[in-house]
Amino acid sequence: MSDTPVLTAANLALPGVSHAFFTRKGGVSQGVYDSLNGGVGSSDAPENVAENRARMAAGLGVARERLLVPFQIHSADALIVNKPWGTDGRPRCDGLVTREKNLALGVTGADCGMLLFADAEAEVIGACHSGWKGALTGMIEATVAAMETLGAKRARTHVALGPAIGAASYEVGPEFVARFVESDPDFNSFFIPSTRADHAMFNLPGFIAMRVAAVGVASFENLGVDTYADEERCFSYRRSVHRNESDYGRLVSAIALV
Repeated sequence: MSDTPVLTAANLALPGVSHAFFTRKGGVSQGVYDSLNGGVGSSDAPENVAENRARMAAGLGVARERLLVPFQIHSADALIVNKPWGTDGRPRCDGLVTREKNLALGVTGADCGMLLFADAEAEVIGACHSGWKGALTGMIEATVAAMETLGAKRARTHVALGPAIGAASYEVGPEFVARFVESDPDFNSFFIPSTRADHAMFNLPGFIAMRVAAVGVASFENLGVDTYADEERCFSYRRSVHRNESDYGRLVSAIALV
């Protein structure tokens, strides 16, 4: 690892696996993007984002062009990759898997869940971006299924959730709750009443943990970092909206076989 500050998961400390949940610290961006903004979709200066991404790649032990982050669309689609794509070739999906060494798979987030996956024995890794929509519609399951096509076994796969908005920070309206409960009445357990009438607090990390457990993986670790509350280390889309800020930075979480 380089000197760029990172968070790591104990269950991903596996032979041949390098991973990092990057914080907002250790970059060159300024203002609302201070400082390790990894979002090419932000309005930050492109050269700053490029330098930040290069520092992340170095931290993972790969060349800068081998840190891959897709064009995220809140889907349930996972793609198998085996080589870098060009500057304009980012695929539109929310999950990546590979068995290629020295190829880092990354996802961005600023409240949504960022998950990293590894079956060290099969030498297969994955990463996915899973906000409420992805978690509800099968993003986690799609990532595990894609890993299995490369020889991974879910019973050997370890999964970790990086910084994400916490239950105490995620207020939603009645139509949001209804969408989940219509899908499965048991999902009502992930909501508790808010102080505002007809609103509720949604436990996204808890919901993600339930979906991961249902897949039957070897282990799951939640870093327990609330992006909204932890301003020192995290960017947050919702916090930026509440402050009427012009834009927001994006965190990056990534994993590689080295």
